[in-house]
Amino acid sequence: MIKTLAGFGAFGLFWGAWGASLPAVKAEAQVSDGQLGAALLMVGLGALVSMRFTGYLIDRYGGVVLPAVVLLFGLCGVLPALANSAVTLGATLFLLGATSGATDVAINATGSTAEATTGKPLMNLAHGLFSIAVVVASLGTAGLRAAGAGALPVLGGVFVLIALVVVVVLAPGSRNSAPRVVEEKAPRRLEPALLVFGGLCALAYVVENAWQSWGAVHLDTSLHAAPALASSAAAVFAAAAATGRIGGNALLKRFHPVQLLVVGGAVAAVGTVVAATAGQAWLALVGIGIAGLGTSVCAPTIIGMAGAWAGPERRAGAISTVTTIAYLGFLLGPAAVGAASSAWSLPVALSGVSVLAVFVAVLGPVAGRAVAEQRSS
Repeated sequence: MIKTLAGFGAFGLFWGAWGASLPAVKAEAQVSDGQLGAALLMVGLGALVSMRFTGYLIDRYGGVVLPAVVLLFGLCGVLPALANSAVTLGATLFLLGATSGATDVAINATGSTAEATTGKPLMNLAHGLFSIAVVVASLGTAGLRAAGAGALPVLGGVFVLIALVVVVVLAPGSRNSAPRVVEEKAPRRLEPALLVFGGLCALAYVVENAWQSWGAVHLDTSLHAAPALASSAAAVFAAAAATGRIGGNALLKRFHPVQLLVVGGAVAAVGTVVAATAGQAWLALVGIGIAGLGTSVCAPTIIGMAGAWAGPERRAGAISTVTTIAYLGFLLGPAAVGAASSAWSLPVALSGVSVLAVFVAVLGPVAGRAVAEQRSS
């Protein structure tokens, strides 16, 4: 359990610092907005390349993979601060994405294994700690940037912190947690249940990233909120997500994961409608907070259900498949909202996201039946 929480915390520390350091990375690499946008696509491409393979490595070699990929992730996180052109920035971001995708799979697989071993819910708590770490690192980096720190000192400092987490928490005893792999049980094809889990998780990520990416823009352009108020949308969403995940983890001690998934999807849909159709900025912020509370529990719960469905011999491989499919939703969601906004309007586009949240609530029991059938077979 401690390794899972430490891994998610380290993951969140980097991404919180990264978002706040991005303007410095852009300036030091001397790239335009368009070049930066193209380079950032490499993060997603790198992640998609590594995620499935990481699942195989974890199923084959066990716990030793987690500290290795987290350390590589921290190291590659420093490289963009050394870039001096669009080409080198794109190359370093591809490496960052590859190690980020590997870390994402490793920490989720470790968390799912801990849930199965202890019989206690953990995934929502771990994802909640990630959200908290993002907020803390963002605020800390903002302070360092205000004091004149560049990208290299900030990202280098984060690497030192991640390396300490690896050495002190993640590495000790990692070899002892290697599973015994039963080769004939390893999935040879993309099973329908994995498509259900991955598709549901992708829908949840579309809802989540829609508000992360477009919340501030909606308040600014649709409701003409003051810049400070509009900028608070991301913080409101992150705080609500952290609260929802920690609370959701506690609720799983009394309720079934499917029940939490259905309620989370329904709450996310209500919050999305409120935020998208609000006539005043304060009401939109309330809706964004409600949407954050609801959608925050969906992805961790789905990933935990996928791990329970797969069993110990192929858990990491199944989770890597689900997270790879889900990551497509995370990447394509903001672009889809932008396209719909161009065709209609941003409030209409964001209102449409509520339909996806409803699908998560309605289809949640389908994923639950897959887990129940697997356990009974």
